[in-house]
Amino acid sequence: MIGLYVLIVGSLYVLQRPMIFQAGMSPVPPVLNSVPGFQEVSHRTEDGLDLRALYRPAAPGALTLVYFHGNADGLSGSLRVTERLAAKGYGLLLVGYRGYDRNPGSPSEEGLYADGRSALRWLSEHGVPGSGTVLVGNSLGSGPATEMAATHPVAGLVLISGYTSLPDVAASTYPFVPVRLLMRDRFDNIGKFSQVMAPILILHGTADRTIPYDHAVRLAGAAGNRTRLVPFEGIGHELAGSPMVSPAIDRWLSFLAR
Repeated sequence: MIGLYVLIVGSLYVLQRPMIFQAGMSPVPPVLNSVPGFQEVSHRTEDGLDLRALYRPAAPGALTLVYFHGNADGLSGSLRVTERLAAKGYGLLLVGYRGYDRNPGSPSEEGLYADGRSALRWLSEHGVPGSGTVLVGNSLGSGPATEMAATHPVAGLVLISGYTSLPDVAASTYPFVPVRLLMRDRFDNIGKFSQVMAPILILHGTADRTIPYDHAVRLAGAAGNRTRLVPFEGIGHELAGSPMVSPAIDRWLSFLAR
């Protein structure tokens, strides 16, 4: 029995990244420059990867949103989630991760952070300052979005179905495994919230079983009066695809711009 347990734990340790980063399940990326209003762009990471992203310039005076997608997703899903925000005139940079969307490289915590830094650098080089940038992270994407907000001056941070940390998520899924000791990719969002100087909007479904609503409550408590928490009653982890999300973000951004 002990030997079987050791085998299971060892297998989870070795296979943790393929289990965490479901890059192979992401949808087929959109055809090059086929999306009206968007252009495909490429940004090079500090470790030499050229990653594809989709960019739509903002209407005059509007903010630019940098969207970090969830797991088993990609640029196609990012387009669907943000289409109502695009119609409002917001600029959009839809970030593609290493290993996803047929991008080179293999995903990891530090890798996704490097991808985020590269995307923000590309924006800055193309005339979009941090003061005009709002970061939006969905599920897995809440990790790189929070890291970027903690290390870059930005106008705001929006988390959709975000987590306190990846070990907290794993601990509820694998209560019999010492995941807090074993996990290499931690995405400690709650530990970084004290470093985020920008206002924060947290959107979370109360029926989320993948990342329970309690994560949102704890995140909001860690950030104090800089944060607004909006619960969505009865909605699960599919929240980002709900038609109620974009209006909630739009209302908050309108208040932010006053």
